[in-house]
Amino acid sequence: MELRKFLSPEILIGEGALSVAGQYAGNFSCQRALLVTDPGVINAGWTAVVEQSLQKHNIHYTLFSDITSNPRDYEVMNGAEVYKRENCDIIIVVGGGSPMDCAKGIGIIVSNCGHINDYEGVDRIPIPIPPLICVPTTAGSAADISQFTIINNTVEKRKITIISKALVPDVSLIDARVTTTKDNYLTACTAIDTLVHGIEAYVSNGNSRLSDLNALEAIKLVYENLLLCLSSPQELKYREALVTATLMAGLAFSNASLGIVHAMAHSLGGQFDTFHGETIAILLENAIEYNFEFAEKRYIHIAQALNIDTETLTSQEIKQSLVSTLYNFRCNAGLCQTTEKWHYTDNQINILAEKAMLDPCLATNPRSAEHNDIALLYEKAAKQ
Repeated sequence: MELRKFLSPEILIGEGALSVAGQYAGNFSCQRALLVTDPGVINAGWTAVVEQSLQKHNIHYTLFSDITSNPRDYEVMNGAEVYKRENCDIIIVVGGGSPMDCAKGIGIIVSNCGHINDYEGVDRIPIPIPPLICVPTTAGSAADISQFTIINNTVEKRKITIISKALVPDVSLIDARVTTTKDNYLTACTAIDTLVHGIEAYVSNGNSRLSDLNALEAIKLVYENLLLCLSSPQELKYREALVTATLMAGLAFSNASLGIVHAMAHSLGGQFDTFHGETIAILLENAIEYNFEFAEKRYIHIAQALNIDTETLTSQEIKQSLVSTLYNFRCNAGLCQTTEKWHYTDNQINILAEKAMLDPCLATNPRSAEHNDIALLYEKAAKQ
């Protein structure tokens, strides 16, 4: 068996998990926490639950919530300044992918100095970040368990990917109840992100037996539960299935990495400030068509996980059935858009392709891609 490493934080999953944040913070003997969150999570009431837990355990904290979706480089730098000014010694984050990515970026800067954009790439963080406790409020990004962080480089207008074992949080406190305040659009977007995490991890050149098991199960859980969750959004068993899928997909892609869908989505997100889950959904089918013959057996396994009867179908028929099944699935979830809404020009397509070529997620895509290949995929996404 080929050597593989597998990274994971300590994970506490179940009802009431977010209410023990103070207890876990106390385990690190910290004096003051930087509590990272965003206005939406504050309004939903989940930040207050964590604050009460910190107060119960006599943990002093400073709130930092100046974060937007697709967290900006300057937001990271501002957060690092607050951390230093307030003499914090631990980071606790309550939120979705944006606050968690920002929190990781803050940790990078307070330990290593410099500017966050200097750390793009793989294994470029020499000094470990401070203790990090994550309380995820969306079932999608899996930033609470992964070694990835995605930051918007506002100068170059592109999302940069930072990958390092130093970014794996110390603790993830996962409670499905917090996802009940999400609307259906956000629920769909984050769940589709989880689905694509599973798909790209499974066909990744960096796959392993451990990542494969998690990836396939995550795909099944999203496919079987998302539409049910959208029709019964307060039914906790569907929410629990989706947070479990997010956890499993996160363990898969954190260790196997991703592929061309995420590389292209990061470029689009940086240029147009697009919502990540929607962008991922739009790009998925064309990427499968591009990759299929280079990971055919693995895509067949994915088709079977989606209950496609592959026994009597040719390879081409399986590919088309897989693509159409995924397209219909995202449309039924309310994500039937194309990239045409962003009105990018031929010149912008070239720029998008150039930026996507810089993304480390391309390294583990099952098929190598050149600039022209990616440009063509952007064109197809706008016209489908």
